[in-house]
Amino acid sequence: MEPKIELQKKMTENGEEKKRNGNKYKKKQLGGVRTMPFILANEICDRFAGAGFYANMITYLTQVLNLPLVKASNTLTNFGGTSSFTPLIGAFIADSFAGRYWTIVVASIIYVLGMVSITLSAVLPKLRPPPCPSQVNCQEASSLQLWVLYIALLLTSLGTGGIRPCVVTFAADQFDMTKAQTDSRSWNFFNWYYFCMGMASLTALTVVVYIQDNVSWGWGLGVPTIVMGISIVVFVLGSRLYKKIKPGGSPFVRVTQVIVAAVKKRNAVTPNDPHLLYENKELDAAISINGRLLHSDQFKWLDHAAIVTDSDINESNQPNLWRLATVHRIEELKSIIRMLPIWAATILLVASHSHLGSFTIQQARSMDRHLSPSFQIPPASMSIFSTLTVLIGLPLYERLFVPLARRFTGNPVGITCLQRMGIGFGVNIIATIASGFIEIRRKTAAAQNNLLDQPTAVIPITVFWLLPQYCLHGLAEVFMSVGHLEFLYDQSPESMRSTAAALFWIAIAMGNYISTLMVSLVHQYTGKNRNWLPDRNLNRGRLENYYWLVTAIQVINMIYYVICAWNYTYKPINEQTETESGDEDLESAEQNGKLSNFLDADKGNKELELVKN
Repeated sequence: MEPKIELQKKMTENGEEKKRNGNKYKKKQLGGVRTMPFILANEICDRFAGAGFYANMITYLTQVLNLPLVKASNTLTNFGGTSSFTPLIGAFIADSFAGRYWTIVVASIIYVLGMVSITLSAVLPKLRPPPCPSQVNCQEASSLQLWVLYIALLLTSLGTGGIRPCVVTFAADQFDMTKAQTDSRSWNFFNWYYFCMGMASLTALTVVVYIQDNVSWGWGLGVPTIVMGISIVVFVLGSRLYKKIKPGGSPFVRVTQVIVAAVKKRNAVTPNDPHLLYENKELDAAISINGRLLHSDQFKWLDHAAIVTDSDINESNQPNLWRLATVHRIEELKSIIRMLPIWAATILLVASHSHLGSFTIQQARSMDRHLSPSFQIPPASMSIFSTLTVLIGLPLYERLFVPLARRFTGNPVGITCLQRMGIGFGVNIIATIASGFIEIRRKTAAAQNNLLDQPTAVIPITVFWLLPQYCLHGLAEVFMSVGHLEFLYDQSPESMRSTAAALFWIAIAMGNYISTLMVSLVHQYTGKNRNWLPDRNLNRGRLENYYWLVTAIQVINMIYYVICAWNYTYKPINEQTETESGDEDLESAEQNGKLSNFLDADKGNKELELVKN
């Protein structure tokens, strides 16, 4: 009888094990490389549309709506700033309750509505002022015409807010992004993600800008609108293949709860042994799927929130989260606090190269852009050289730079995210210095040909003088932008990765706003006779002085960044990895920029003891 019972028990156990393995197998079938065409189609079309709109929008505002240069430039930077600020709203919605998939779908629809509106403003004659080819005594767009434009830009900004923070993180969710896996891969997800975005921008800067300058603004804005509409259909078609991580509740509420609990217990005595602080794996399960954050010694004041007292647990043995927080939740807040100084350094970097979308295009418009007697490069298409540098630089970085750097550093990925960003800061300073010298050369050619007082005249100097600054800015982007995005994803808490991606765009937003402030102040306080940034005639301005000012600000900012990066402490995490023998806990802690691994086979099966003080 006993052998029969034992046999039945074994069969039951084997059945349950097969069922678990089958479920795990099905789970593994979701995600992976095959989902990338569907997911990246949405982001590529967003970037295609954004680049097609923004790259040449300075021309639309100054040549079609007849706005003064400074007003047009500020409109663009304000629009860019708003588009980069709204991702915080989209990230909050995605991380709190909607999830990344549905946030992307709804935001894409709103984005298309905005694109349809701006296309209509370019098609209907009543929504724009009379043409003014001479650019002298032009009639500016009326308040009604500007409001139509602003509403369209606002809709695209709201749509962008849901797309930008979610697509990159949703795409990364389809892969195993634990450190053990990323170090062993021969490719970097963020490099290839940025490469795809560069290809979309390149297409927009060539095809769309050419249509806008040579066919019509209706078609030039209509083509990206149609493409964006198609991308929504493609994204939804891949729905069954996606790995969709359920939102774990509002990260902002959790952060607030930690702060409130720490304040309430500010007078409590913190135990010397961090293992006595409150842990609850079941409570944190939804926000620590890939691993729990370990206790760190930084910002110890916040540890007061994890001190257990009699009033913290209710009758049903559930914690009052406004009085008691787990170590994992406290470390979430600590991770964000650690990241903020590094993140802040990128704001001034964005402000320093915002001129590429405005003043540099006006420079290009005044120069000889002919490739042949019958064909000339559209001014906004000069940005393709920056994009081409990114497209060439990313594969070279991964195939040449990383293996070479690995020999010297011993790091599997060549250099750290922080080192990569630091190189980008340095290259960007060189790019701005080059911009100043190029502007001096352009104005010298204008003076030699008596064209300083003719703002619409073409100066006999090739537009390819602008090439060095475009290429240098592209090279800076290879290091800085990709490194920044990877840093935010890697160092942010797992449940806040959409929010971290939003920080990437918020830095761009704040950089654009600061650029607007800088341009406005420089224009207001540099006088009327030799204004650095004149409204109509750039030849009589002193744009090079503006570049010297920006260079000085960048040097100070880089010194600040180096100090922050030198003192940065990487987040300590207990990562969950899968091996052939089963699931194991890999405990790894990165302290003072160095990674240390701690392996303890039994610890993953033990619950931390709850001690009430």
